Amino acid sequence: MDVSAYMSAPAVSVNASTTIGEAARSMDLHGVGCVVVTEGEVLRGLVTDRDIAVRAVAGGFDRDDPVGAVMTTPAVTIDASQDIHAAYRTFRNSGVRRLPVLDGRRVVGMLSVDDLLMDVFRRVGDLLGPVAWSVLDEPPGPRDEIGPRAR
Repeated sequence: MDVSAYMSAPAVSVNASTTIGEAARSMDLHGVGCVVVTEGEVLRGLVTDRDIAVRAVAGGFDRDDPVGAVMTTPAVTIDASQDIHAAYRTFRNSGVRRLPVLDGRRVVGMLSVDDLLMDVFRRVGDLLGPVAWSVLDEPPGPRDEIGPRAR
């Protein structure tokens, strides 16, 4: 399956002249920890909540300074058509937690480590589902009880 099946779309984006304060408000409004910095639809960088805390606040930037001053560039990216296993490798090799997803040079979404964790949980659930149901069909024994009486 390709990356586009797992990504969040569209990615929340700002331009490089957006203020740090506006970028932080955008993250809060959309419930995300990262925004892509674009010029038109072309990726220029990205800014995470950690960038705002570490680079901007700790670096002495003002909330009215442009987000372009604290963005990460170049951003590690992945193509929307790549297999999800390529995303696992990219996360492992780069150490980043979020990947802007591109279709050519255009940003079409965002893939996070959390998205892949959900994939892992689904796969484990699919694998263990039959085992879990067979266990649930058996009546619980004295060791299976939970609570104060089991002690």
